[in-house]
Amino acid sequence: MNKLMLALAVSLAFAPTLHAQTRAPNGMPAYGQEKSIPAPKIAKQTLANGLTVWVVPRQGLPRVDFVLALRGAGFAADAPAQGGFAAMLAGMLNEGTAKRDSRAIAEAAQGMGGEVAASPAADGIILSANAVASQAGGMLELMAEIARQPSFPENEVALAKANALQALRVAETQPGFRAERAIKKAVYLDHPYSRTDPTAESINAVSAALLRTEHAKRFRPDRALLVITGRITEAEALKLAQAAFGDWKASGAALPDTPAVATNVKPARILLKRDGSVQSTLRVGSPGIAASAADQIPLRLTSTIIGGGFSSRINTNLREEKGYTYGASAGARMSRAGGMMVGGADVRNEVTGAALAEYFKEYKRLGSELVTTAEMDMNKRYVAGGYLLNNQLQRSVANTLAANWLVGLPPEFLGDYVPLMRKVTPQQVRTVAQKYFAPENQSIVIVGDPSKLDAQLAPYGEFTVQDK
Repeated sequence: MNKLMLALAVSLAFAPTLHAQTRAPNGMPAYGQEKSIPAPKIAKQTLANGLTVWVVPRQGLPRVDFVLALRGAGFAADAPAQGGFAAMLAGMLNEGTAKRDSRAIAEAAQGMGGEVAASPAADGIILSANAVASQAGGMLELMAEIARQPSFPENEVALAKANALQALRVAETQPGFRAERAIKKAVYLDHPYSRTDPTAESINAVSAALLRTEHAKRFRPDRALLVITGRITEAEALKLAQAAFGDWKASGAALPDTPAVATNVKPARILLKRDGSVQSTLRVGSPGIAASAADQIPLRLTSTIIGGGFSSRINTNLREEKGYTYGASAGARMSRAGGMMVGGADVRNEVTGAALAEYFKEYKRLGSELVTTAEMDMNKRYVAGGYLLNNQLQRSVANTLAANWLVGLPPEFLGDYVPLMRKVTPQQVRTVAQKYFAPENQSIVIVGDPSKLDAQLAPYGEFTVQDK
């Protein structure tokens, strides 16, 4: 799973696996009453500079959490030759500001009982911070300083580039990295969502000047959301937000919105050479939908059924029944401007073709047969239980609200998701499976030894063999 998806990406690997019964097994306590996340009372205000502020007061530990989401600052804003740049930008934010170096930032955060961190996603960058309640004002000022005044010191940039190049060299040896990069390119083509991975050239092109230029373009109050939650009153939170961000001004025109993902992509067949490999890494993928699309709720449940948990159909088939792999998955990845369907596993060389056949058999079955009541109930409990567990902590609530906002979902979705998911019918599951898991629409990427795979792959069409 990607990081956003976490995001909402949501998604599919939260809770312990449940068994496929509508009632608890004999001798075991009955399943507990299912609950929904109470729709939080969110105080909303937009500052004069366009910054959106949401406040969610919560009783509990004397702690306050802050999340600042910058829409349009993520990977989708990276130029074609700057793939993966958003990760470097996010990682460099707390390495120095106009007032402090990286050590001073860390010491200041620790002194307030918290921390500050940033992470990139396809549709934006998220900064997270927390502190004991008595230090909320100081922590928000520190967070604003990091977001608004990063200095990108030359020595820290050089170190970050060296580390990124080393990490890339390691990643390039991993078949999973190569397969993921290739399936994104096959499905997204030249869309910005295909450029989330760096190259040596894009890393080497990073400079302090480029970081400052891109920061000025991407970090702007009219494209930002600040979520404040915890032991704090609405009035105090809004006062702190105004003090820390009220005089923040945008620089220049906003970047254009990310274009919609193409959905009429011709399926590709790609074999990435890995001579001498004793196993194959496979990915199957096709265009999906945006996170706010009409089908998104039934598609999330359908993804769980087909490949989103240990008891999913794909994993049960390939791991438990066939013994082809230690684990197999499939499901939807959804972003603001579109998404993709992705399935994948690592399998023994001699069962590569058979594994593909089982993937497509399960895809076809889900689109032709109605899911039983018992299987529907199991997967609804799995999704609901995991979602509720994942959003118990106030920082999780703040992160979910911000992540949802980045991909175009309203704040009410936090409380609406589970009730809407419970209403999904077997007919809806079959319909979305027909739309988005149709075998004939799937691109195939295999990383492995061509000499051991050519005959097995022949039934799936002509594969383009690539070194990288």
